[in-house]
Amino acid sequence: MDEKTILVDLQRCIGCWTCSLACKVGNNLPDEEFFLTVRTLGSGEGIDRPAGTWPDLHMSWQPVWTTKCVKCAGRLAKGELPYCVQSCPCKALSIGDAAAAKKEELRDRGFRFFQMPPWESTRDGVVYAEKK
Repeated sequence: MDEKTILVDLQRCIGCWTCSLACKVGNNLPDEEFFLTVRTLGSGEGIDRPAGTWPDLHMSWQPVWTTKCVKCAGRLAKGELPYCVQSCPCKALSIGDAAAAKKEELRDRGFRFFQMPPWESTRDGVVYAEKK
């Protein structure tokens, strides 16, 4: 992993949107613009709607970066973390050397890794980890 690759541990993400809001505020984005959103993986019938039927309901979340994201290049140049990584309360996001070390740890624990497909038109350099 290169020093600008973001690793997302999907087992730790709780869908709180803190990463997205930190990015929005830190980059002074207008109300209608987001560089990062959080997708709900559930029934597909709306935000925070679980999949399955009672009592077997399940839902998870996936942060998704747009192509407008600059990974806080100015902050990285000063040795600081991007707003999204710094603010995640669950430590689901990591970057650089920390991401490389985390990837090895997760691989040893049986996680699989993937990137978004090209048709999603998302930011390059984001790797997702999920339990097999």
